[in-house]
Amino acid sequence: MRRFIAEFEKQSFTQIIFPHKNTDWSEYLEEAQQNFVAIIQAITKYQKCRVICANILETQQHFKDTTNIEFIEYETDDTWARDCSALSIEEDGAIKLLDFTFTGWGGKFEATKDNLLTPTLYKEAIECDFILEGGGIETNGEGVLLTTTQCMLNPNRNNLTKEQTTQKLQEFFGAKEVLYLENGYLAGDDTDSHIDTLARFIAKDTIMYVECNDEKDEHFKALRAMKKELELFTQKYNFKLIALPMTPPIYYDNERLPATYANFLFLNGAVLVPTYNVKTDEKALEIFKQALPHLDIIAIDCSVLIRQHGSLHCVTMNFA
Repeated sequence: MRRFIAEFEKQSFTQIIFPHKNTDWSEYLEEAQQNFVAIIQAITKYQKCRVICANILETQQHFKDTTNIEFIEYETDDTWARDCSALSIEEDGAIKLLDFTFTGWGGKFEATKDNLLTPTLYKEAIECDFILEGGGIETNGEGVLLTTTQCMLNPNRNNLTKEQTTQKLQEFFGAKEVLYLENGYLAGDDTDSHIDTLARFIAKDTIMYVECNDEKDEHFKALRAMKKELELFTQKYNFKLIALPMTPPIYYDNERLPATYANFLFLNGAVLVPTYNVKTDEKALEIFKQALPHLDIIAIDCSVLIRQHGSLHCVTMNFA
């Protein structure tokens, strides 16, 4: 019997991919590396962090203290660990890793090295002949999966019907239910609406989601429709909903960026929350503190991360 392990359950380590000169961060590499160092240092206060890097000696120089850090040398195409790393399941009481195919979000970007990361590092990982990114799927740890139709049913991924896709996900993860959101998106997002930018489980019966109350914002209609869908799920499955604020518009090079508080990261004993130096940061942090009083709530400035259209959860992967 398989079970997809929820992120709020106990973890053994977090995996992260350090930016190097051949990634899209090259234009402002030093800023990006500083951002990743801050994330890694926050993680290592709570658990181990496995840092994948193009050059171990160069990467180690960014750290005064390497306690709880393991460096592994492997050159990647980019740094989105959430989408090219293995996913942890439990099967017959043992932890196993699933290796899905990563195509750079439907062939948008070069991803050959990223796709080979898991089979290179984790020989024991079970190969799954299916295109899937970790940011595209959520679980409550008890057989319910949450995803979006725009990503999971996109013809640039597997080009399967909803029924075929659902069957595959049930087989891979031992899922009882697969819930699809038809609505919801963020401007500037390259992933075709990954669920981890929009709605996340923080407990087996609780979903946090992004809410937009500004009728003038381009996201208002889509996120309002997404909220109504989530409310229907709550009626059927008795879920609780907690709304997170939408950030005010954030731009870089005249492009609106997909800033979202839903891209938070669970650790053992803490939650890292992405912030963006905007007025809604304080409100978002307070919501996390009230919702998860048993965990430390740590703000991580992700204003550099979102220049490449992703945030905190996108650049990390939890291993059970």
